[in-house]
Amino acid sequence: MFKRLLGTTAVMIALGATLVTEAGVAPAPAHAAGNMVPDYEVKLLMNPSVVLGSDFKLTSAVLNAFSMPTTVTKMNVAFLDTDDEDIYSNGWSPRIRKMEGEDDFELDYKKRYAITNNDINAALTQANNDGFDSGDDGYEAQVEWGYQNKTLSITREKSGSKKGYDGMELPSIGDARSLMINDAPDKFNDWLNDDWGTDKLDDSRYYGPILAKRSIGTWSGMELYIEVWPIKKASGSGTDYVVEASFKTDSATTASTKHDQLITFLQSKGWFLAQDSLKTQLIMDRY
Repeated sequence: MFKRLLGTTAVMIALGATLVTEAGVAPAPAHAAGNMVPDYEVKLLMNPSVVLGSDFKLTSAVLNAFSMPTTVTKMNVAFLDTDDEDIYSNGWSPRIRKMEGEDDFELDYKKRYAITNNDINAALTQANNDGFDSGDDGYEAQVEWGYQNKTLSITREKSGSKKGYDGMELPSIGDARSLMINDAPDKFNDWLNDDWGTDKLDDSRYYGPILAKRSIGTWSGMELYIEVWPIKKASGSGTDYVVEASFKTDSATTASTKHDQLITFLQSKGWFLAQDSLKTQLIMDRY
């Protein structure tokens, strides 16, 4: 009899739960947030042997074409990773940067996703599955739009300060590790397992630094940047110069149209280099 009463009670509880749900009183199941909405940065390479003078600065013809002043903004940049590049091989790039005129160091934690067959939504969905969705205000999504290839980058930006450093000087690797570890976001830190990111940063070294220079002008009604990056040659002796023109927009249509127009313009001047920019890969390979 007791077992029969228990069975009857269980049925009544189940029936009551069903009725509550059907009446609309039960809470609705949670829905995942939508994909992030990216902005777009078009990045095209210029031929350094043509656009740089003997002093490795942009020629006056380039400066005049984009209404750029002769003054530049310096950027000292380095990435942190283990000797085996454990962080980079998992799609992350922790970067520290000092911009001329700024007091603090910029700390960036960037996760990259390859975009195949021009399917940006597929990359955004993959990022969403990894926890990067429209409900996360801490990260910014950007499509890096090169000559032929596109990459989705999801970036968390932080800033930090350390006493004892002047001008464009980056902190010692010990201080850089401390800054990056203290501000490491959870998604990076727990990427493969708990404290994965900070454990890797604790064993990291510098890749770089690179003292780059940025010129700012205009083209086709848009703000245009040209950056000159001196990167050590693969042989370890000498310098290769990477010259990159870029602009940003919130519109995929504008990015596509202006991408093609800028290529045409650079080609007409004999300045275009028909390759995709691989600055980060070059730095990771050569330092």
